[in-house]
Amino acid sequence: MLNVNLICVGNLKEKFFTDALNEYKKRLQRYCKFTVIELPEEKIADQSTQSQIEKTLQKEGERILSKVGKSDYVIAMCIEGKMLSSEELSLKLSDISMQSGTVDFIIGGSWGLSGDVKNRADFKLSVSKMTFPHQLFRVMLSEQIYRAFSISANAKYHK
Repeated sequence: MLNVNLICVGNLKEKFFTDALNEYKKRLQRYCKFTVIELPEEKIADQSTQSQIEKTLQKEGERILSKVGKSDYVIAMCIEGKMLSSEELSLKLSDISMQSGTVDFIIGGSWGLSGDVKNRADFKLSVSKMTFPHQLFRVMLSEQIYRAFSISANAKYHK
């Protein structure tokens, strides 16, 4: 069974997001071992300098990379990544399960991901050119992971 880690910077604050995420965690149990790893977000002023932003990204990146195993397949969620359909994500996860026992989906903080995290990534994935609230996106990505496994299992969820 594939281990799927959702490594995120920041914590869910709204109960409705937590409830939604817990629903997908429950649904995913039949397909994989799904774990959400929340890491602290660096506090930084909205009017920060580029140097302060880089330091923030570096600190968050170090925390992220400390949770990634050497043989893990890493998917960095970033706007410059490749867009996949739900069916293509399903095939991607099937392929990954043949080469690695663990896949890490990484969602950065409000400033994104450090270059080190992006360089470690085996694949960069984007779901849209739009920006989404990180709390909402965590639920959206969990749903897409569930949908991908459902497609592979020929379940009726994906229509």
